[in-house]
Amino acid sequence: MKYLVLRILQSGCLLVGVSLLSFIFLELSPGSFFDEMKLNPQISSETVAQLRRQYGMDQPFAVRYIHWVKSVAHGELGYSFAYNAPVAPLLWSRARNTLLLAGSSTLVAWLIALPWGIHSAEKHGKWFDASSSLLTSILLATPDIMLALGLLLFAVRTRLLPAGGIISLAAEGRGRWVETEDIGIHLLGPVIVLTLISLPTLLRHIRAAMIEALAAPCVRAAHAHGIGRSRILLRHAFPVAMNPLISLFGLSLGSLLSASLLIEVVMSWPGLGPLLLESILARDVYVIIGAVMFASLTLISGMLLGDILLIGTDPRIRTEGLL
Repeated sequence: MKYLVLRILQSGCLLVGVSLLSFIFLELSPGSFFDEMKLNPQISSETVAQLRRQYGMDQPFAVRYIHWVKSVAHGELGYSFAYNAPVAPLLWSRARNTLLLAGSSTLVAWLIALPWGIHSAEKHGKWFDASSSLLTSILLATPDIMLALGLLLFAVRTRLLPAGGIISLAAEGRGRWVETEDIGIHLLGPVIVLTLISLPTLLRHIRAAMIEALAAPCVRAAHAHGIGRSRILLRHAFPVAMNPLISLFGLSLGSLLSASLLIEVVMSWPGLGPLLLESILARDVYVIIGAVMFASLTLISGMLLGDILLIGTDPRIRTEGLL
């Protein structure tokens, strides 16, 4: 329990640091949301100055940061200049789609990587292991955007997959089951791309952890006692390899979320990625900070989830405070 409380405190300090750095970097970056208004002859300089005062952009850095912290406490996360609305509802409407995409991709990637990595470790040094290593090397060397553009080209040419969006107009208003099925079809393309992006890293880590576990004395002793190969893999080697894989699971969710932002832009998935790009181009400061904080919170939550699972599986961590 002491270990978990310490990790939560560290996560809170990390979020505070991320928010401060986000404010500092945006403060140092050139330009602002109101610069384009100054170029419009129909908008007077007095109107621009009044808008800056209205949104608090004429205040010092420390004052604006304190006001933003207060808005976080009220669940608003600041105010969007472009949408003239609180940031939190705006982010949540897009974040649900991003979480759906990242969560589905994480689930599919692990369901494929676990049996594949275990079998590759069992066949270490043989043709299956060599073929898997070659395939993962090719995928690692391929840029993420090329995978997305390649699948997008395939969808446009074959029409087997939707080329973008989250739901078609024909499915709207036809019942929850029809809409859910249509969302699943639109989700298929981005999930395939994100799975291909994360699969090489997962496969290599699972393979390495299982190879190390198979060389452990307890596993070798079980093999010497004549226990079957499949039972050795699942009942003896896999629990030994579980700790690094649990930590990897928490990190994979956060890393897939960051990768999904680019894929959402390329494949027109209405998540945080397009909103973040629009906000960066428009210099909508508080939307940018809100998106960065959401991505950081997701990564930290994934790491905390991994810590909680480690506490449940590893008694050494549970008794750490007693040693």
